[in-house]
Amino acid sequence: MDKTTGERARGGSLRMGMAVAGALALLAAGAAQAQSNVTIYGIIDTAVAHVDNTNANGDSVTRMASLTGSFPSRIGFRGTEDLGGGLSAIFTLESGFGPDTGTMGQGNRLFGRAANVGLKGKWGTLTLGRQVNMTYIAGLKADVLGPNLFAIGSIDPYLPNARSDNAIGYLGNFDGFVAGATYSFGRDTSSSGGPAATGCAGESPVDSKACRQVTALLGYEVKAFGINASFDKLHGNTGAGGGLTSSRNFDRRVTVNGYWMLGGTKLGAGVIDRKTDAATGITESTLAYLGVSHPVTPLLTFDAQVARKNVKSSGDDTDMAVARLTYYLSTRTAVYGALGLMENDGVAAIALDAGGTAGAGKPQRGIMAGIRHHF
Repeated sequence: MDKTTGERARGGSLRMGMAVAGALALLAAGAAQAQSNVTIYGIIDTAVAHVDNTNANGDSVTRMASLTGSFPSRIGFRGTEDLGGGLSAIFTLESGFGPDTGTMGQGNRLFGRAANVGLKGKWGTLTLGRQVNMTYIAGLKADVLGPNLFAIGSIDPYLPNARSDNAIGYLGNFDGFVAGATYSFGRDTSSSGGPAATGCAGESPVDSKACRQVTALLGYEVKAFGINASFDKLHGNTGAGGGLTSSRNFDRRVTVNGYWMLGGTKLGAGVIDRKTDAATGITESTLAYLGVSHPVTPLLTFDAQVARKNVKSSGDDTDMAVARLTYYLSTRTAVYGALGLMENDGVAAIALDAGGTAGAGKPQRGIMAGIRHHF
């Protein structure tokens, strides 16, 4: 073989090798694309509510809800990447907003409902960033009304807003046995925006306890029934809300929650024991609730819940009763209506509608109707 023929052979081999390499690269890119996905999702939910006794004069108000109707409005991005061997990379970015005005929620955060990234495998899920903590997760299946405008979140606004900034989280489910925990280096960096923002950034070089928070969960949950217990202790710092103006101050909640399925009907109940050691003193209380969710027809669901908050060594207790009907126009769209009553004893002034006001010691009655769309 002469030199020219050899060069042509080598050139052909080189071109073939490059073509094969290019094809493999395209296949690899296609495989990588097939193994990764991002989902855009959201809820738009708002209602018109009327409540009485909003102040000492007993005045009433009719308004469009901003915090929530039956679910808080949101838009989110959720992604996964298959890393092989049963391991996946995951992320969640979720922004809350008020559909009444279009403003951002959770203390005006861009991704106030969630902003975290992590890994998921057979051993569970590990996440870093802003995320819901174990107090939030503990009540998801037992609380039949969830974050409804009239619900136990009106009595304890932390419950539907139990999220932690700067947090490491873990959650695992092993044949029904559930275990999880979060640890936050600085639980709340926002100082405005209601119960979701209390101004405790933490991560202090001079006080390692400042704004730290730990939550934990242990339970057993299957389709027919479930029970769990959770622990949540958060510390304060200078300038923090709720009277937790020192790292020595704390707010602690211990919960026990359960649900039982009777055919298609769910019974859910729970107890939250709370102790707050604030600059203004120590307060202890228990909040107990019992609810039922019943599918009247395939398109109509009836939910009802009663609750009582007992403030220890005080007559400032509160009782609540709420009933709700939800009619599904489709798998994505529903209309709903609710009636509620909040009875305040002593000088208690807990509003029936989340984020509202009530006259001290006055009962508050309310009615609302709304629409919800999932996308």
